[in-house]
Amino acid sequence: MLADASSPIPPALDQLREQPEPSPEEIPGLLERLAEVPDPRHPRGVRHTLAVVLALTACAVLTEATSLLAVGEWIADAPAHVLERLGVRPDPLMPRRLVPAESTVRRLLTRIDGDALDQAVGRWLADRRPKAAGVADLRGVSVDGKSLRGTAKANGRRIHLWTVK
Repeated sequence: MLADASSPIPPALDQLREQPEPSPEEIPGLLERLAEVPDPRHPRGVRHTLAVVLALTACAVLTEATSLLAVGEWIADAPAHVLERLGVRPDPLMPRRLVPAESTVRRLLTRIDGDALDQAVGRWLADRRPKAAGVADLRGVSVDGKSLRGTAKANGRRIHLWTVK
């Protein structure tokens, strides 16, 4: 099946839209959960918190950045209101914010504990799940996907196959 026809993402987003929006006091935010991931760097010389770098990377990926170079470019060009909302420090000398370089993001992503990141994001998603009376189990959907070799179009799109279990 082609990705556009079989992707489980649109039904999942529709399901999330039907849920009432929780108030900010009810659940920890993504930045708070990302702050739980241990920082592998030595504290001396750290300019950007791990949570900020991970949040910027997530934003870049959500805007379809598909490589670390694209992530770095998105971060460099990120809108000021996004940087402010994510807690990126302002530059003390210039009227802009200090963003991490692509090389910083690359080095940091290779050193973080992937299991800790997975647990933090999983807890954030579980926090967003509406509390139903009497329902204690979590349901999951297993998804596997592959990009077919030799199917790239002129515009860079590829044919993807999805399997939902």
